[in-house]
Amino acid sequence: MLVILSGVSGAGKDTIKRELIKRMENVTTVASYTDRPKRPGDSATQYNYVSKEEFEKMIAQDELYEYSVHHNHYYGTSKKLLNETIQDGKIIVKDIDVNGTENLVKLFKQDVKVVTIYLRVPKEILKHRLENRVDKPDFKEITLRLNRFDYEESKIGNYDYVIKNNDLEKTVQIIMAIIQNEYKLGNYTEF
Repeated sequence: MLVILSGVSGAGKDTIKRELIKRMENVTTVASYTDRPKRPGDSATQYNYVSKEEFEKMIAQDELYEYSVHHNHYYGTSKKLLNETIQDGKIIVKDIDVNGTENLVKLFKQDVKVVTIYLRVPKEILKHRLENRVDKPDFKEITLRLNRFDYEESKIGNYDYVIKNNDLEKTVQIIMAIIQNEYKLGNYTEF
């Protein structure tokens, strides 16, 4: 089963993903590839860091299920890594932007159970979160991320679940319940 978390930058996707992996058995993630520089606080399991040239080679060699340019950097999902993890029978929690979500749902809907969750955050709270991030984005970066807000919000109708993320513990508990229920609905033998 593939659980996709989406939402604007600063919505809490990575924090929630880490909590789900920590609290639930059989839940893992697949690190995305990116050409952006590593930031303070980034974990080794969050991204596979490559150069722009290496990323473009992966595109040319059709090694990615989906990729996009987001905030002036490439991000993408490796076919090899995702397929291996699916074969292991794990529940995969992946944070992907709205365009990547559409692509993965189309690609996997016949073969793998895909559950999509959009995390909503009011724009003023989002701005506050971005301004107080550990990596301290500059004004230009914050503006770039806030400008994408309306576009991403326009895609929420494509998601199975939309959750307002204003309380981390409550949001994690809701998503854990969603995963458990969707897993049971998928007729899997164990959790």
